[in-house]
Amino acid sequence: MGQIPTPSGFKPFVPDGESPSELTFRALAVGSLLGLVFGASSVYLALRVGLTVSASVPIAVISITLFRAFSKVLGGRASILENTVVQTTGSAGESIAAGVAFTLPALVLLGFPMDWTRTLVLSLCGGVLGVLMMIPLRRYLIVKEHGVLTYPEGTACAEVLMAGEEKGAQAAFVFKGLFVGLVFKLVTAVTRLWNAIPEIHIPSLKASKVACDISPELMGVGYIIGYRSSAIMVGGGLLSWLVLIPAIALFGDGRVLPLFPSTIPIAEMSPDDIWSKYIRYIGAGAVAAGGIINLVKAMPTIISSFRASFKDLKLSGSGGGDSRPRTERDLPISLVLGGSIGLALFMAFMPQLRAVPGFGVALISASAIVLFGFFFSVVSSRITGELGSSSNPVSGMAIATLMATCLVFILLGWTGHAYTAAALSIGTVVCIASSNAGTTSQDLKTSFLVGGTPWKQQVAIIVGVMTSVIVIGWTLQVINANNTRIYAAEYPVVLTAGDESREAPDGQKYRVARAGGLDAIPDGTYLVDGAGNVKFRVQEGIGSEKAPAPQATLMSLVIKGILTQKLPWGLVLLGVFTSILMEIIGVPALAFAVGMYLPLESTTPVFLGGLARKVYEMTTGRGEGANPAAHETDDAGPGVLYSSGLVAGGSIMGLAASFLSFPKPWVETLAATLAIGQDANGAFVLPSWVGFAVFCGIAFLIYRTALKAEKA
Repeated sequence: MGQIPTPSGFKPFVPDGESPSELTFRALAVGSLLGLVFGASSVYLALRVGLTVSASVPIAVISITLFRAFSKVLGGRASILENTVVQTTGSAGESIAAGVAFTLPALVLLGFPMDWTRTLVLSLCGGVLGVLMMIPLRRYLIVKEHGVLTYPEGTACAEVLMAGEEKGAQAAFVFKGLFVGLVFKLVTAVTRLWNAIPEIHIPSLKASKVACDISPELMGVGYIIGYRSSAIMVGGGLLSWLVLIPAIALFGDGRVLPLFPSTIPIAEMSPDDIWSKYIRYIGAGAVAAGGIINLVKAMPTIISSFRASFKDLKLSGSGGGDSRPRTERDLPISLVLGGSIGLALFMAFMPQLRAVPGFGVALISASAIVLFGFFFSVVSSRITGELGSSSNPVSGMAIATLMATCLVFILLGWTGHAYTAAALSIGTVVCIASSNAGTTSQDLKTSFLVGGTPWKQQVAIIVGVMTSVIVIGWTLQVINANNTRIYAAEYPVVLTAGDESREAPDGQKYRVARAGGLDAIPDGTYLVDGAGNVKFRVQEGIGSEKAPAPQATLMSLVIKGILTQKLPWGLVLLGVFTSILMEIIGVPALAFAVGMYLPLESTTPVFLGGLARKVYEMTTGRGEGANPAAHETDDAGPGVLYSSGLVAGGSIMGLAASFLSFPKPWVETLAATLAIGQDANGAFVLPSWVGFAVFCGIAFLIYRTALKAEKA
């Protein structure tokens, strides 16, 4: 009673009556170690390019391999449910890293110190909050919406785990895709035989650009989510890059003065500059509006999901133990409520949320975190279910949170520079919570398909959060410190220095001062003499060429823009009304908004994967209009298995290649040695069209694999 029924005809891989090993110490230990590795590499990747790659599938593949290769050392072969716990524990590293790297580096850009304690505490709070928010929603999002929300990476991960367990023909599809993904990513990202992001400009259309990130993992995601979702995504991207950007360039061509938020005239801006300075705000408004629309539409079923959880609490409290099937047991709703309230009280007393004296700021901050955290956890989980973790715009959710928080601060008269740190801390926790909620929902989908126990998976990801936050904060500190440079600079201001001193390039020691919110000097860190005169500027590693932190840069612009009342609301409202228009004409607003917000090169490979699936469906008659039932059963077919391998292979090699960008002399020498496809001037040996043609060949391989299995 009060429970959402399991979809008719669905049977998990491990039946409810069986109870193999699941939440074991070795599974948690291996998962935590893999989470540390993937979390650290994801931080660097996010600071370099502003994107991360879902780690669930690669961790599942590595887990299966480790327990087979070292079965004697690790105490025997692992069950499929143990491998599921490994990937669940390890996946927390990547999701926490994304939330941290997209937001907290903005502190440095705003002139605040990079504090390891702040990173640790905020990451821990956000990560645990994201898990707690997902627990009462599992019945609705994972169970009732089964077949509607595909959760592509979660489904792919389940296919990998089941294929690894069976070791039959199904496993061959996965590992063939894994091999192709590894080799193609190796050639593209490491040896660099061709440009990884080929692009073309349309003649007579000013500032137009169509680009494609030829990444096999993104193509695999596109095949898994299908043609419609991928087409809507790329449609949003094409609107930005073939309509909005050319229009801005055309009408701004004769403009002499810069148009805020840019500091240079539009005529001097490249398409990427226009996207970064203008389109990102439109996309953020569209994502926020699409999220609100999605939440309103889902509210009735969300309420029923909460009602079912409370009924379960009442039944379990009446005695007699938990009579529910093993595969339907979540952590108690009492723990969810108690944990959420406890976190809110803890955050209310956190000094990181009390940037200025007084309990009021911290209390409002904690309340805002819980409110926005729940809202965007739902939105994040739905986006993940529709489009996958790789296309989940958690930074857009953080921007929407920052906008709302800063507006509340303005209404209360809190507009000083010190409040920017408090606003950013709120956005950070919400961003981490929403990121981890999406990852948690993927993991729970995997568990649902393989027949895992929900409460054990929920415990596993909380353990993953607690272990990964340590290395993530450390990685952020190391990257910032290793890339810091000091150069001479003078500004007509006198700054108040603290107790810290630092040696300058001239061999003398100066006091360290931080500037923020001043018109005469950019926000940042400076070295001053005894009188407070600026002598040197400290260019922190974050914000430098090695770690530009594109997402965090946008966060800092949003905070300053609102608190100084200079945010380009016109651009934001353009995005809001675009989402409303899409919903009116029957186009899912959130998927379209994601396409507007992400770079076009991120959505075009997803579309190519979706197109390959469309061709397969047309050839076999398995399209949605022909036979929906057949279409649903094909979700576990050879094409999806092969695509799952592509996601795993591309992700593993992509994350391995990210280590070659680490700023150490021996690493840079190794990277230059392996990059046999580039000459001394940085030019590629093979033209871009060769790489793109090979990439399209992978789409044909997916189609042929699925078609041959259909005829067999």
